Amino acid sequence: MCGIFGYVNFLVDKTRGEIVDNLIDGLQRLEYRGYDSSGIAVDGDSKDETLIVKIPGKVKVLKDEVERQKIDRKPVFDNHVGIAHTRWATHGQPRVENCHPHRSDPKGEFVVVHNGIITNFHALKTLLLSKGFKFESETDTECIAKLYKHIYDTNLKAGISVDLSELTKQVLYELEGSYGLLVKSTHYPGEVCGTRKGSPLLVGVKTDRKLKVDFVDVEFPDTTEQAVNHNANAQKDLGLLPVAQGDNLRTSQSRAFLSDDGIPMPVEFFLSSDPASVIQHTKKVLFLEDDDIAHIYDGELHIHRVKKSAGESTTRQIQTLEMELNEIMKGPYKHFMQKEIFEQPDSTFNTMRGRIDFENNRINLGGLKSYLSTIRRCRRIIMIACGTSYHSCLATRAIFEELTEIPVSVELASDFLDRRSPVFRDDTCVFVSQSGETADSILALQYCLERGALTVGIVNSVGSTLSRLTHCGVHINAGPEIGVASTKAYTSQYIALVMFALSLSNDSISRQERHKEIIQGLQKIPEQIKKVLLLEDKIKKLCDESLNDQKSLLLLGRGYQHATALEGALKIKEISYMHSEGVLAGELKHGVLALVDDKLPIIAFATRDSLFPKVMSAIEQVTARDGRPIVVCNEGDDVAGNKAYATLHVPLTVDCLQGLLNVIPLQLMSYWLAVNRGIDVDFPRNLAKSVTVE
Repeated sequence: MCGIFGYVNFLVDKTRGEIVDNLIDGLQRLEYRGYDSSGIAVDGDSKDETLIVKIPGKVKVLKDEVERQKIDRKPVFDNHVGIAHTRWATHGQPRVENCHPHRSDPKGEFVVVHNGIITNFHALKTLLLSKGFKFESETDTECIAKLYKHIYDTNLKAGISVDLSELTKQVLYELEGSYGLLVKSTHYPGEVCGTRKGSPLLVGVKTDRKLKVDFVDVEFPDTTEQAVNHNANAQKDLGLLPVAQGDNLRTSQSRAFLSDDGIPMPVEFFLSSDPASVIQHTKKVLFLEDDDIAHIYDGELHIHRVKKSAGESTTRQIQTLEMELNEIMKGPYKHFMQKEIFEQPDSTFNTMRGRIDFENNRINLGGLKSYLSTIRRCRRIIMIACGTSYHSCLATRAIFEELTEIPVSVELASDFLDRRSPVFRDDTCVFVSQSGETADSILALQYCLERGALTVGIVNSVGSTLSRLTHCGVHINAGPEIGVASTKAYTSQYIALVMFALSLSNDSISRQERHKEIIQGLQKIPEQIKKVLLLEDKIKKLCDESLNDQKSLLLLGRGYQHATALEGALKIKEISYMHSEGVLAGELKHGVLALVDDKLPIIAFATRDSLFPKVMSAIEQVTARDGRPIVVCNEGDDVAGNKAYATLHVPLTVDCLQGLLNVIPLQLMSYWLAVNRGIDVDFPRNLAKSVTVE
């Protein structure tokens, strides 16, 4: 949720109009993350002027507002910083005064955009109010902008010269909570600082010249007595933490941006919370880590840290993104969600590609290989996730327990943290996330790391926080997922977890036949998904004729299909706003049966596995009470006869993989219910793609 985008050009001439267009285009590629307002900040005509345009609504509304204000697009800048933001409200309603960017004062000496939540902003606001600052918004972010000015003025009064990175360090000393933020200032023209803690931020680099090295050195503070000596007067006046003395003059050069002839290199930088907004400009990106401060000035990128810890990396790699621009475009589809549903034959194949030897029935997960023996000896496996990722864990728990005979618990990250659940050094904690940036999952990961557990990441986004902080893991390779409702990530997570279970038990002779059965089943999955997708017209007709006007829906599943029922219910409620509930079929008679009548739509999963007779018993209980369920069953079956309202046939596969096929009709159903109701499928109300606040 929320999106940050920044653009810096150095020795590359750009008009203000081109800079504004870059910023707005960057925001449009972040729209899928969920937001309710947007804004930009660019340089004005004088050196001490900053133009801020912000407004509630979609980025298109912001674009119209920029045109309405008739901002002069002609001035040319060879060095300029522009920052932009899409906001998802946490403090204050979506009103103009609460939109980002936020300024330190009416002159806009410091301007900030921020993702996350500052937990101590009430204390900061009280302090700043006592210093004479007047607040324009209800947000926590405005405290950051005003804190920058307060500390800058305090240093200036004390005769201390600080550069923007040092000033940012002093501001961060006072902040508690999570943040990804950018700051620009009229006192530091052409410069920007970006930093993160619990919220993603990356830097894209575009230049016609080859970089000297493919990394950026991390610059740690001087440990001399002079650097740690504090000015007592400044400390007293500030009323916060001490301020470091010294000139703080910049003396370092970034090796990556050195040129052979000593002439500065023309370069453009793109700062963003998501690579999707950068890929159209450059594939060269550097992912910041928590507490990194990226300082861009004079065509160079510098990474600073407040302090150095033992074993900490001294460089940050400049990586090459593998995604292509066409992967984040809709193509012939009306919505990203529809596109991603129909990409699943390819995305599931990509998850398996290069990892399964179908001829010899072997699994090779390179990211786990050196840790498998340790995981096999663990006392238990704890799967930790949120939302759809949680359902993929539930869907594969049974096959983990069957193949490994290791106890497996599945935890919602927020509840896991609330309970302060016991975690031990001989536990293996598996974190599953599409974005790799989910706040609750990251906090749970830090909790497990502190307790010495081995951690495994099952993540879609390369370079994300979860993928970097876990000891080992598997990238699911589903490709960019733009729609807020996760579809292809669910099926790819499912397959990745099944492959994980197979890898853990590949030393078991007694399970070789079961392994072979599952692996051969995996080979057929992409083609079988193509067959299920042919049900789209039938499902659309079913929605048109029977479900559009319904207010509630019940989904019944048992065994492997309980997770499918939960995931299907989640898709329907988050996209179509229709109340839906996934129910364990074995619990039907323990209360839920009271809801059943001839009016309540019920979807029942009755595909063939060991629990098929028990599921049929549940369907009989429903039909005996005038219920007419929509039955999802295997090809050739007619399990409910004329008692069923409709039957959706899917191919038969191995029991532990059947959920991969059964969930597709529910994805299509949720999509068409939403389309028929005129709902914005890719941007459902109140929801965000990446939940980066607690």
